[in-house]
Amino acid sequence: MHFYPNEKVALFIDGANLYATAKALGFDIDYKRLLVLFRQKGQLIRALYYTALAEDQEYSSIRPLIDWLDYNGYTMVTKPTKEFTDSMGRRKIKGNMDIELTVDAMRLSRSIDHVVLFSGDGDFKSLVGALQQEGRRVSVVSTLQTQPPMVADELRRQSDQFIDLADLEQFICRDPATRPVRNDRTFAARRDAYQRPAGEPVPFQEQDDLSEEV
Repeated sequence: MHFYPNEKVALFIDGANLYATAKALGFDIDYKRLLVLFRQKGQLIRALYYTALAEDQEYSSIRPLIDWLDYNGYTMVTKPTKEFTDSMGRRKIKGNMDIELTVDAMRLSRSIDHVVLFSGDGDFKSLVGALQQEGRRVSVVSTLQTQPPMVADELRRQSDQFIDLADLEQFICRDPATRPVRNDRTFAARRDAYQRPAGEPVPFQEQDDLSEEV
């Protein structure tokens, strides 16, 4: 990773996409260590985490994470999921945070020098281009280490710097001392257990762009 020590940095985390990417690589993220890492790289101005929540659920497995992040250095941006019925009469649930992330990034662009986008979603290509036109550097964090890759090729090409999440594992994974060394066979097994292309739905409790049939 290349960062200038004096540049102002902001993290924009697509929660569902980052969750899916880490799971595909076979490790859990320690969000405290994530903040520590990027505070060492530059002047971290803001770390924003985006996710949709199902308000009618009595308990969501993501709620403890949301509460912890909210008290420990992250700015939480959430909205309720929406339920609708498609043309086939199937009940579906959707909650997409792309617009919120895009609007916030453009609003903050004049106050920062470097945007770090945690997402592999190709829909963010236009946002990256707009930020670059404003004179901002943009790094994209995702991975090429899965099959297929979790990052859209057009997004990776547009970015100023691509950071593979797999290369950050030793710095941001949870309980690294207790994790076994990952060999090719172990990695392949973990990858196959959670192999999901970028943009495909992820488990309900961690998902931003939900599409669940009932």
